[in-house]
Amino acid sequence: MATSESAGNGEQKTATAEGLAAAARRARKRGPAPVHLWDPPFCGDLDMRIARDGTWYYLGTPIGRKELVELFSTIIRRDGDEYFLVTPVEKVRIRVDDAPFVAVDFDLAGTGKEQAIDFVTNVGERVPAGPGHPIRVRHDPETGEPSPYVRVRDNLDALIDRKTFYRLVDLGTEDMHEDRKWFGVWSRGMFFPILPAAELD
Repeated sequence: MATSESAGNGEQKTATAEGLAAAARRARKRGPAPVHLWDPPFCGDLDMRIARDGTWYYLGTPIGRKELVELFSTIIRRDGDEYFLVTPVEKVRIRVDDAPFVAVDFDLAGTGKEQAIDFVTNVGERVPAGPGHPIRVRHDPETGEPSPYVRVRDNLDALIDRKTFYRLVDLGTEDMHEDRKWFGVWSRGMFFPILPAAELD
């Protein structure tokens, strides 16, 4: 639980997963809530963590109810390098091991530079790769291991899981990016670099 002292009256306010879920249900209409418009008081840290594989934990235990995870995913916000669950009346900090979402599949329409890639996240959100939803790949400086991401909304990313990334690589082609030849993928008229062409095996 997260506890903070409310301004003005010295009373303690306690945030719980159940309370956040109830507030999120009230605030939610369709799709993600407008958390960027809300400025509630910070209510401390909540013992909630999103693991790298997308599993949500509360008090050290996986949250088994998919609908509850999907609900929480609509009220997550990133401020700087920290993540929060935000409702109109409270804001609590949670831990995120890597990215708050995982892209577990994608649909493909068209071919070549005009193809369109639509990712599907672990919480059922569809992400149209292209303007506003770029694909990026971070390479470990020591091992070279790729960590691919797609922007879901605002400044929230989804880690593209291994099987989905392999499918993405199968669509790859070489093209110019910032005066260098890269291996990457096209979606909705945009080229997203994955690896410098010179580094291909």
